[in-house]
Amino acid sequence: MSQFRDQTLLVTGAGGQFGRLAVEELLAKGASKVIAGTRDPSKLADLAARGVEVRKVDFDDANLASAFAGVDRLLLISTDAIGKRVDQQRNAVNAAKAAGVKHIVYTSAPSPRPNAGGGVSPEHYWTEQAIAASGLDYTLLRNHIYAEISLLGAPSAIGSGQLFDATDGKGRSYVTRADTARTAAGALLSAEGKTIHDVTGPAAVTQAELAALFAQFSGKPVARIGLTASELRAGMVAAGFPEGMADVMVAFDRDAADGFHAVVTDTVEKFSGRKPMALADFVAENRAALTA
Repeated sequence: MSQFRDQTLLVTGAGGQFGRLAVEELLAKGASKVIAGTRDPSKLADLAARGVEVRKVDFDDANLASAFAGVDRLLLISTDAIGKRVDQQRNAVNAAKAAGVKHIVYTSAPSPRPNAGGGVSPEHYWTEQAIAASGLDYTLLRNHIYAEISLLGAPSAIGSGQLFDATDGKGRSYVTRADTARTAAGALLSAEGKTIHDVTGPAAVTQAELAALFAQFSGKPVARIGLTASELRAGMVAAGFPEGMADVMVAFDRDAADGFHAVVTDTVEKFSGRKPMALADFVAENRAALTA
């Protein structure tokens, strides 16, 4: 499980929640040469104090290859710059190749496609294409929707008694951020060749089942209300969501309706050595957030 722990491993976006978790997992698994990459090294002073090398890594930097110097294996965490990510991440892939990186682990999304109107899916698709075209070995981790995202609409759903969606009753394999980060660290330590993996929770959960969980742990009735994609988008915009964000969220629901989110795999256990947390256990653990 840790055959590459003595190679030089770099995690991009290490100042974010996912990146920090991945770095901590690498250290816990005995990795001896961990580099934490971030746009703001001052945020990682505590890791530097623990012996982790901290480097400035900015995907917009024309000299990005210098930040990857001496790196054997790279965890490329998708940035949060929606609309700019393809250029940023292509720059990172090209820089990794120029620097002599041997293997890229990339955090992608379920069934990425170049389709117009696909939300963030095209950005992941074109990044995957760039990685494949680089000639480097790679592990593409198609992370399914975070369990944490299920909590974002909980207060309004519980307050109104209604949970709206356009998933056509199909399930989602919610997976916790911690499970995906541990999986990415495990892949960085052990994956070989050129492979693609869906990273999922243990079961596909429908929005009706999610509404039932909200009801169970809040003590208030919550009903799932199915809408069309256009109805959902109109409701989100009317509620104050920026149109771009509404488009992204509705695209997720359309993908779920098409069955892309209902895949269940053993990838988390394969790379992390732990079974993924079930959504019911996650909601129970975070019940205080339901009415926050």
